[in-house]
Amino acid sequence: MNENTPLVIANLKANKTWDEISTWLDVVAHYAEDFPGTLVLSPAFPFLSAASQKIKANGFKIKLASQDVSRFEQGAYTGEVAASQIKDLCQFAIIGHSERRQNFAESDEILSQKVLNAQNATIIPIFCVQDQSTPIAEGVEIVAYEPTFAIGSGNPDTPENAKAQAKEIKKRGAYTVIYGGSVSGQNAKSFVEKDLIDGILVATNSLDPQNFIRIIEAVSD
Repeated sequence: MNENTPLVIANLKANKTWDEISTWLDVVAHYAEDFPGTLVLSPAFPFLSAASQKIKANGFKIKLASQDVSRFEQGAYTGEVAASQIKDLCQFAIIGHSERRQNFAESDEILSQKVLNAQNATIIPIFCVQDQSTPIAEGVEIVAYEPTFAIGSGNPDTPENAKAQAKEIKKRGAYTVIYGGSVSGQNAKSFVEKDLIDGILVATNSLDPQNFIRIIEAVSD
C-alpha cells in the first residue's frame, strides 16, 4: 500500500443526508491537514459524487471509499453499482463487511469477484475478515480484522487479541492490517501499533465528527 499509516476509515453505513455529510467534511477537514496518516470517508453511494467534488474543490486531505461494489460489471443489473462507474470518485472500496456477508449472503466466490472488479477499476479493496482463518481474496493489500461480536456492540476486541490476529494475518501475506469493531477515542490508540495494526475502521463513532476527531487525535501521537 502506498498510503501513509495509520489508515483511519469512517464508515457511515446507511446513515446521514448530504447536508450532514457536507458539514462532517467541513469539521473534519481542519484536523485532517496535520494528520500524519491517511483519512478515508465512506459515505453511502448516493453521496460519493458530491463528496468527491467538495473534497477536490476545497483541497481537503481526505480520501473516499465506497461501502461496496457490485460483483458484476456494467450491464442489466438493476440496483447494482459497478466499480467502473465510481472509479473517478473513490480510491478505496470496503468489501466483505460482516453485515454484507450476513445480510446479503455474500460468499467467498462473490467477494473474490468484487475484489477483481475493484482492482480492474484501479480501486483499492479494503477486505474485511472476521478472524485469522477467514479466506482472503487474491490480490488484496488491505485487510480489516473486524470480529463480529464487536461490530456495533460497544464491546471491542482486546488490543492483545486484535494484535495476535493481525500477526497471524500478516504471516499469510504482505498485508496492511487494520482493526474495526467498537473503536472509540478512548481505545483507538491501544489498537494501533506500527508494523502490526496499521489503522482502524470506525463506524458508530464516526457519525459524530467530534467523536471522530477524538479518534484522529488519539492515533496521531
